[in-house]
Amino acid sequence: MNKLLIAVVGPTAIGKTALGIKLANHFNTEIISADSRQFFKEMSIGTAVPDEDELAAAKHHFIQHISVEEEYNVSLFIIMNKLLIAVVGPTAIGKTALGIKLANHFNTEIISADSRQFFKEMSIGTAVPDEDELAAAKHHFIQHISVEEEYNVGLFEQEALAKIEALFIEHDVVIMVGGSGLYVDAVIKGLDKFPDVDPEIRSTLTQRLESEGIESLQNQLQILDPEHYERIDLHNKQRLLRALEICLGTGKPYSSFLARNTVQRPFNTLKIGLNAARQLIYDRINKRVDMMIEKGLIEEAKGLYAKRELNALQTVGYRELFGYFAEEFDLDTAIEEIKKNTRRFAKRQLTWYRKDETIVWFDYNTPFEEIIQRIKEKVPL
Repeated sequence: MNKLLIAVVGPTAIGKTALGIKLANHFNTEIISADSRQFFKEMSIGTAVPDEDELAAAKHHFIQHISVEEEYNVSLFIIMNKLLIAVVGPTAIGKTALGIKLANHFNTEIISADSRQFFKEMSIGTAVPDEDELAAAKHHFIQHISVEEEYNVGLFEQEALAKIEALFIEHDVVIMVGGSGLYVDAVIKGLDKFPDVDPEIRSTLTQRLESEGIESLQNQLQILDPEHYERIDLHNKQRLLRALEICLGTGKPYSSFLARNTVQRPFNTLKIGLNAARQLIYDRINKRVDMMIEKGLIEEAKGLYAKRELNALQTVGYRELFGYFAEEFDLDTAIEEIKKNTRRFAKRQLTWYRKDETIVWFDYNTPFEEIIQRIKEKVPL
């Protein structure tokens, strides 16, 4: 709170570099260069870049750090040394609580990357943060759209990056909390690029979905891309159709196109993961589902039953109750199916995250002070 930034300004050739170095040495500190002409590697003499002796006399930042061919602007300059901390892990592990603690510690705000929590009409079944949690730290992308609106990971990537850039103007650290690995990776790594495929393939698959049912397509994906079969929500029709059309249109597994083109973001990122023994995770899931039922999940789902064909509602916690409303099975069976499918969802989440070697993992019971210490060791703050 009581830190000081000293800015040395004045006309060109007046001696700002020399004074900056003297000040840096006096206060035993470093220098941020805000001379936009000196950012570029290919330009030295004409921009009066500090010489070797001057650079050795005090550590400088943002001197010849980019190429003239790179896109660069003042917003990128501002956020270059900012940090996005992503909290990941299986459902019901405690990500929301940790995210709030981190936001309070760093006096910052939270980006939600849980795609199930985007929708206004879904609260109980998606474990949206409650009033106290929302009051404890400002959240973004919580119940900001309707289930009837078209929304996808591409739109989220654009909107989340714009919000993060805006938050970095006032905050050095921003927290992102997500249960959706695809959405977290879209912000940190960028979206994977897929080749164009014949639109007739999607049309044929959609007809098969209607005539043969979803199980036929699930079985085909298991044969064509067993790796993605283990990671995908097999009841999400749109993701299932997308994976199959790529497999059929290219002759290659959908998973072979993933993580090929990682984008370099202009800010620092750190992923921290929460985990626990599998049985403990499953016990927490079972208890959470029981609590959801007590809080009114059945009534919430009943209010959405007329819209059950919408893609946003093809998700665990709702589709099982829709089956109960349609008298396909009794309520006890529906609740057990919710628990079983949520456990499977948690398993898919861990399958996704375990392939990411950049995640710093913690047991869900790790003291908060220890997590903060590890963060400081990984990224100087």
